[in-house]
Amino acid sequence: MQAISQVMGTVRDAVEKLVELPRNIKQALLLALDMIFVSAAMWGAVVLRQGNSQFTPGSTEVLCAAITIIVSAIIFLRLGLYRAVIRFMGQQAIWAVITAVTYSTLVLASTVFLLQAEVPRAMPFFYWVVALLLIGGTRLTVRAYYQAKLRSLSRNVIIYGAGDSGRQLLTALHHGDQYRAVVFVDDDPRLQHSVINGLQVARPEEIKRLIGEHNITQVLLAIPSASSERRREIINSLVGLPVHVRTVPKISELVAGRASVNQIQDIDLDDLLGRDPVPPHPELIDRCITDKVVMVTGAGGSIGSELCRQILTSGPRELLLLDNSEYALYSVERELRDIRQATGSTVEIIALLGSVQDQRRLETVYRTFAVQTVYHAAAYKHVPMVEYNVAEGVANNVFGTWYAAEAARKAEVETFVLVSTDKAVRPTNIMGASKRFAELVLQGLAQRETRTRFCMVRFGNVLGSSGSVVPLFREQIESGGPVTVTHPEVSRYFMTIQEAAQLVLQAGAMGTGGDVFVLDMGEPVRIVDLARRMIRLSGYEMQHDSHAQDHIQIEFIGLRPGEKLREELLLGSNVTGTGHPMIMRAEEECLSYGQIHRMLTELKNYCDSMDCAGITTVLNAVVSGFNSHEVRYDHVWRKQGMSGGPLLAKPKPKPKIGPAAIGLSNVQELFPDKS
Repeated sequence: MQAISQVMGTVRDAVEKLVELPRNIKQALLLALDMIFVSAAMWGAVVLRQGNSQFTPGSTEVLCAAITIIVSAIIFLRLGLYRAVIRFMGQQAIWAVITAVTYSTLVLASTVFLLQAEVPRAMPFFYWVVALLLIGGTRLTVRAYYQAKLRSLSRNVIIYGAGDSGRQLLTALHHGDQYRAVVFVDDDPRLQHSVINGLQVARPEEIKRLIGEHNITQVLLAIPSASSERRREIINSLVGLPVHVRTVPKISELVAGRASVNQIQDIDLDDLLGRDPVPPHPELIDRCITDKVVMVTGAGGSIGSELCRQILTSGPRELLLLDNSEYALYSVERELRDIRQATGSTVEIIALLGSVQDQRRLETVYRTFAVQTVYHAAAYKHVPMVEYNVAEGVANNVFGTWYAAEAARKAEVETFVLVSTDKAVRPTNIMGASKRFAELVLQGLAQRETRTRFCMVRFGNVLGSSGSVVPLFREQIESGGPVTVTHPEVSRYFMTIQEAAQLVLQAGAMGTGGDVFVLDMGEPVRIVDLARRMIRLSGYEMQHDSHAQDHIQIEFIGLRPGEKLREELLLGSNVTGTGHPMIMRAEEECLSYGQIHRMLTELKNYCDSMDCAGITTVLNAVVSGFNSHEVRYDHVWRKQGMSGGPLLAKPKPKPKIGPAAIGLSNVQELFPDKS
């Protein structure tokens, strides 16, 4: 036994050294080794046929052997026996070995017949068997050695789905060293208890037992064609099991060529929170986009870039991208050009650097390119960041919207759509109040004599956006935790970014002027539940157990500046349908344009002097529900307070904000719910 172990060790060392050699040298050595095997097979064939090793070849037999060796070498090279990497050798390479040995046997038989060599007639048949064992067997042995080595280093996985995608995934895994599939799981009773590509197909109810028996670390979902509802059912059934759940791309991505089956990825949260998308109404999208000049502000952001992708597929005449971030604009333009090339589109894409606070540039762009539809997605949306930078946040969100909309009115743009947020409803933060003020600006502009249709679309959080908690949670899980949640009861509405952008495009076509459209966001989701689900689907537990690395803690850190527990989508209950099941029209209070204009002038003075208290006073007076906010977090405002006062000269004294300033006899008449 010790001698066998030493021999095996020597062979293993030799194989390891062979692998490390340059490829051309390895090919030459393998060819030389195969020719030795050919020579040994010819000798062995004669010995096996005669039953003894007493054989002395003559000159004719040596010539036959030499011709066979030389021609076999040429055949082996021509058939590509040395192009395949032995440790990853597949079925095609095995057939190539069989074909090469068969041709070599025919050469041997021919030379023996033509030269009348004195060997047994059955010798070529014995040669075929021995040569195949030596040449093919050594290759299979090396491959088996490496596969066993890889299996010892790879992670055991279950493939959920034994259909075409599951089988393709299994083939892909065989050529890698990360995963070792031990069993299929499938819902189809016709496939259960059968064997596919060497793997048993088990029932879903057996997963828990299989995880324990085979030390499974991951479950790979190979169900790209399943509906969103079915995917969620399967994922929910796996929540709580001590495995990391991952998936292959969906069928839409596979068909579009954007992904392949072997691209294993983490579960998309839209599989957990999203719904089966409602088919879009093509006539609505065509109305504002097809064969029109369309512009997207904030084109480099999460929502803006997704709007651009979907607009591009709807056939506009030109697509204008506006953003003040050079890198974001460069990135989205490059991506859109790649999409255009892949789809054969002829849409002209124009990237424009600029700020939405530059009204003159906006009006020039609108007129120069004869823009017909504008989707205004440019805004500061991160709640704490705006709380820390009040003046700039209000200037960008309010005046950026006002200037962009006023320029659109003057340039006679046909449709102007504001992308708004659920945080504008009874806001507790500057960001939400600024977005509600922006809505009021558009509602006021819609009351003027204008050829531009102004409308706004309000929705909640989108999965995968730059400010979403999902990327943060994923990053915290990958680093081992803890996962930070602001409050145990905090909840949010969620929608996929693709669905939100699609509905924005459709809602924009429904507006008649000053409309507030609200997207059906479904039921709100508790953030702590979302965190728990992500932790469990990543194969971790939230309670201490025997494996410290399997534990991730949820840590509550308190609400951030301006954050509230629950968001709302409507200011009141006056809401009507639109004919689209996912889009509602809200009838909400608004001011006249004259009143809004006076408040904008007042707000502009305070923003220019960075008077955060004055800004908050204006917002308190105008925005319904925003009546208890105090300036506490703005960095500049706090620093000025600590240094003894503002560094900028304040504007001339203004009348105190109140009913007279907005032309009303009683604020309660406008906002009956304001205290």
